[in-house]
Amino acid sequence: MTEPQIDYAAVFRALPGMVALLTPELVYADANEDFLRLAGRTREQLLGRYIFDVFPENPNDPAAAGMRETQASMLRVVATGERDTMALLRYDIEDSERPGHWVEHFWSPVNAPVLSPDGNVVLIVHRVEEITELIRARAGTSSDSGRARVLEAELYTRARELQELNERLRLAQARDREVALALQEAMLPAPTPVGHHRAAVRYRPAVGTLNVCGDWYDLVDLPGDRIAVAVGDVVGHGLRAAGVMGQLRSALSAAARVADGPARALEALGLYARHVDGAESTTVVNAYADWDTHTLTYSSAGHLPPALLRTDGTVTFLDRATDPPLGARPEHVPRPEADLPFAEGDILVLYTDGLVERREEDIDAGLARLADSLVRNGRSDPEALADALLADLLPPGGNTDDTALVVIRL
Repeated sequence: MTEPQIDYAAVFRALPGMVALLTPELVYADANEDFLRLAGRTREQLLGRYIFDVFPENPNDPAAAGMRETQASMLRVVATGERDTMALLRYDIEDSERPGHWVEHFWSPVNAPVLSPDGNVVLIVHRVEEITELIRARAGTSSDSGRARVLEAELYTRARELQELNERLRLAQARDREVALALQEAMLPAPTPVGHHRAAVRYRPAVGTLNVCGDWYDLVDLPGDRIAVAVGDVVGHGLRAAGVMGQLRSALSAAARVADGPARALEALGLYARHVDGAESTTVVNAYADWDTHTLTYSSAGHLPPALLRTDGTVTFLDRATDPPLGARPEHVPRPEADLPFAEGDILVLYTDGLVERREEDIDAGLARLADSLVRNGRSDPEALADALLADLLPPGGNTDDTALVVIRL
């Protein structure tokens, strides 16, 4: 059966109710017929113009707040990529046929994003329901018009209180987010240069979190032409998991500088983790790269295997030295360690499970996606490759798990 050819532009313009499309710069891109008719504007008066040039604030009302609140709502949509429902709003409109004459209007607006495939906001859907006549009708049909006007004022006052409460909540959330970002920056700083070797790091928080989590990365410059690189994942989200992460990251960074290999460093970390509440079941992988011998030495505590993209286009997963997560054994047992040769130009990728794991899907499918993306993008420099991996492997709307990523060209 042939699918019908739908003229979506025609559908949009015929939609019942007032609907307009605006760019992220708040410039009109289109409006349906009801919007034009009820707003008293022609399409030529709207398209390509800034919204508040078309509909400025009533200069005769010193208490008017409609423009500020509408602008704030639309900019929130652009910043967050989420729908924003506004409270009851009074926004008077200048009569296009009688300049200087303003007509009282009450509106119930909703602003929603239209996202591009990469998750950016490309349009704002501005849907407005005018309720001016409803409010006036309540006064006109009531047997006690004075009481109706009081009820109208109460309704409007409660709506304004709701808008102000929402604004205070948004400000509080913004402050919490600033604290979380500062904590994240302190715990996951930009790595110091590791000799002449090119590396890129990325961290993406789970959607709906305070931007702090238990995922971490670390790069350590070792004596000789060597580096240690690690990624880890503490169970859980939020400030508690981030606090545990900070302790374990610092402990492993110190251990890597004195241990004679990645397995010994993980053994020291495991002993330390026994005395850190919340560190149990943490996974971590630690790898040393030695350019004098062109050898990778690695050990994993229950973590997903690092990937090595070779210059011939093949991908090898470092999975021959995997042991249980931290705290999984009641007694201390030496951890395994494995070696692997590498060539100049090979690419080493370490990551946490948010990059590859998906619900109701075998982990092998996620590892296969990672290998495919590495092969397709492997000629890029580490910074571009890190961005390409995130674009290929993370859902456009964000992931429900955190993701840490390290890319090193060996």
